[in-house]
Amino acid sequence: MNLIDYLDRGAVLNPDRDCLTTHDGSARLTYAEVEDLTHRVAAGLARVGIGPGSRVGVYSPNDPMAFVCVLGILRAGATWVAMNSRSTPRDLGDLLRLFGCRSVIRHPSVLSETDELLKGLPDAQHVLAMEDFEEWTAPAGTRVDRTPADPEGVAMLVGTGGTTGAPKGVPVNNRQIQLMSLAFNAHMPESRPPVYILAAPMTHAAGLAALPVLASGGTVIVHPGVIAEEIFTSIERHRATQLFLPPTAVYTLLAHPDVRRRDFSSLRYFLIAAAPIAADRLAEAVEVFGPVMTQVYGQAESPFICTFFGPEQIAAAASHPELRDRLQSCGRRSLVADVQIMGEDGRLLPAGERGEIVIRSDLVMRGYDDNEAATAETRRPDGWHGTGDIGYRDADGFVYIVDRKKDMIISGGFNVFPGEVEQVIHTIPGVNDCAVIGLPDDKWGESVTAVVEPRNGHEIDPDLVIATCREALGPVKTPKSVIVRELPRSPVGKVLKRVLRDEFWEGRTRMV
Repeated sequence: MNLIDYLDRGAVLNPDRDCLTTHDGSARLTYAEVEDLTHRVAAGLARVGIGPGSRVGVYSPNDPMAFVCVLGILRAGATWVAMNSRSTPRDLGDLLRLFGCRSVIRHPSVLSETDELLKGLPDAQHVLAMEDFEEWTAPAGTRVDRTPADPEGVAMLVGTGGTTGAPKGVPVNNRQIQLMSLAFNAHMPESRPPVYILAAPMTHAAGLAALPVLASGGTVIVHPGVIAEEIFTSIERHRATQLFLPPTAVYTLLAHPDVRRRDFSSLRYFLIAAAPIAADRLAEAVEVFGPVMTQVYGQAESPFICTFFGPEQIAAAASHPELRDRLQSCGRRSLVADVQIMGEDGRLLPAGERGEIVIRSDLVMRGYDDNEAATAETRRPDGWHGTGDIGYRDADGFVYIVDRKKDMIISGGFNVFPGEVEQVIHTIPGVNDCAVIGLPDDKWGESVTAVVEPRNGHEIDPDLVIATCREALGPVKTPKSVIVRELPRSPVGKVLKRVLRDEFWEGRTRMV
């Protein structure tokens, strides 16, 4: 199956049911309407030479019509390049150049950002505006031929990177998404078509979690962002059954003064992924939202559901003191992935021993886009994929993430690469050296923190460091705090970032 077949199956099952709707009901599109619109998009793209093999970015916040455009790209046999509207135009430009993407469909809210983006993309061929939809798409009722089924066909390209911040492209193909969707429906069955709230960016895990909903003929409720009051109201109004949020957003909901006075009885699965969640907050979430909390583990390289920690298991761990430590787990291996712990020598380790978490599954990517060297770095003996995460497995098969092999910071579910931030800080007068690390934070998981060593006779203004980084990198990568002090070093003068990080993480059971 190709990914667009999921929409077409939903349209056969429930043509008159809402497929995509805004949280307030101001825009509603049935399956029949979405199916028609995607044919119009595909035909419009074909008229300007965009089809199989093309790569097309969608630059938009969460919006039903943006999702329609994504589905239209897939119907055309092209590849969707995921562009997070919260990223800076510079970062997005780097991503598009990396992918060789020269076509973009943009939302009206990012008009000025698109103009800035295009300054660094002299080879851009097509920029299609959503507000001009009727001009560049084909007439209503247009139909395009179905593209041949291709399990290895790349449906989506997402950006990732290493500790240096150098981006890598992860191709997500039809086979991976089909397996992921089957695992979703097997592990999280529903007796009726699901109603899913899409509030986190659709370019990340939240968008992937919406895809199995389409195959079931369910409804996707599109939110522009994570606003607690709107999510509460949406759950009640639409009787939502599924919700995905990263831990940071879960904390935002739990902190809202009205959270314990709202009706969440329709929820079946409140899915958490993208970063570890604090055990105490997970237990609180069970108390507030009910026995619906669900956790999975995966990566862009192996989407979403490599491990599964179901609602009944989490609720049991939250209510029984002898199982409480299990709340720090990301669950057992799923139905579609083998997850093990590997030592430095390539040997699979027994329960209780720490090593790299490795995965063997058809969920795993074939390789990074046009980057054999980076792909080789993830390969482990006997066909295992190395995640770069350090963990262990208990005697009952539950997997625990305790550290990372590299210095990458995960803050609020987003990857932050210290080297990129350090380069900006080094441009500030008076800085001798610096190290950017993630410090423990109950809300963000890790808080991006800059430790800055001043030159002799100079003073460092923390506010200036933060302002400089915000201007250059945007809010996600900007340090939330700045510590001015001498840096620990090795005998040869290398900054010992691990020693520095361990000072602040001492006494913690896990290092993420």
